[in-house]
Amino acid sequence: MTRPTPISGFPEWMPPQRMIEQYVVDRIRNTFELYGFAPLETRAVEPLDQLLRKGETSKEVYVLRRLQAEAEGADDDALGLHFDLTVPFARFILENSGKLQFPFRRYQIQKVWRGERPQEGRYREFLQADIDVVDRDTLPFHYEAEMPLVVADALGGLPIPPIRIQVNNRKVCEGFYRGVGITDPEAALRAVDKLDKIGPDRVAELLMETAGASQAQAKAALALAEISAGDASFADAVRALGVEDPLLDEGLAELVRVVETANEHAPGLLVADLKIARGLDYYTGTVYETQLRGYERFGSICSGGRYDNLASTGTERYPGVGISIGVSRMLGLLFGANALTISRQVPTCVLVALPAEEDRLACERIARALRRRGIATEVAPAAAKYGKQIRYAERRGIPYVWFPGQPDEVKDIRSGDQVEADAASWQPPAEDLRPVVSGAS
Repeated sequence: MTRPTPISGFPEWMPPQRMIEQYVVDRIRNTFELYGFAPLETRAVEPLDQLLRKGETSKEVYVLRRLQAEAEGADDDALGLHFDLTVPFARFILENSGKLQFPFRRYQIQKVWRGERPQEGRYREFLQADIDVVDRDTLPFHYEAEMPLVVADALGGLPIPPIRIQVNNRKVCEGFYRGVGITDPEAALRAVDKLDKIGPDRVAELLMETAGASQAQAKAALALAEISAGDASFADAVRALGVEDPLLDEGLAELVRVVETANEHAPGLLVADLKIARGLDYYTGTVYETQLRGYERFGSICSGGRYDNLASTGTERYPGVGISIGVSRMLGLLFGANALTISRQVPTCVLVALPAEEDRLACERIARALRRRGIATEVAPAAAKYGKQIRYAERRGIPYVWFPGQPDEVKDIRSGDQVEADAASWQPPAEDLRPVVSGAS
């Protein structure tokens, strides 16, 4: 077999990185559950027509079909791999609404797929961690203020750089665009969403080309996008632009409440940034993006917003709000900067030395006794000289070597300390029980 060629955009972490990922996911999952979100996992595929009607995603969706489908002339329903977890969640709500209690709070931690150009921190297959709250008919506004607080708790306990959550409200943008006379607010939102990528001059051109804006209207839209504040003063800056519209007033009032709630619970966490629009069409209210401090040039690592019509039919309506942490995206950036480390390469805390091959069963009994008390243990792979077995443990970062005997002894191979030990009672220090994840010093 020839050496395989790597496929770009499909990360495969080495074991130490995978252990860091699991540590991060466990922290996120535990936080979500502390806030009362219940776990959910949906299928990986959705009908293609559902995926393609949710915004500018047609170039990113992976189509799924059987290898021989064309040869057999089969006409299966077209399916695609989901590009986010919100669309399948909305479908799940509609299919199972009679079995759910509302408001329904759920979290999902799953992989998603997007056929975009791979680059640092941006992949074709990646892990997301989502929370959403959905209600029947109406959704109280206070859930929009809760979302950033959950994310702050989930990420705040990790050894990563601090985050800053940027927040806006689509009603502010849409109401402002209506107030200045732009006839296609959704196209204007999609254009402004590209501001950080293509700059104001090109956005102004897009506003005129795709949203029907005049030069003066495009200038006004860019003036709105320049407004940013960590407190409610952004509302005065918007009103100073002299634009009036009822939807604008409604959006400003909601955004003020989100900012003030965040400042009360986590000062400095959140900033109102009126250039944040989010490209997906289903957002209708508050929208979020999250910057990892020191990594701002790579864009958002956590995004989401309010959606009123995604989970709806002619007779049923389930408005919701959600936010998604890009776990693979965040970790990819941190791994690339060597900003996360782990204290050892394996979960193993103790290596039971093997005096001779005929002693393996006795050594396995020691290992089982330690494992029953939650101590990760393995038996040496071969009955080599003890010095060689100790070097094996050192190479893998295993802190303790257990020597069977009368009595047994355990050695901390970092300090050289060796003491008598009983497998039924010996306990390592808490900091050695599991690998420790640390940030860059």
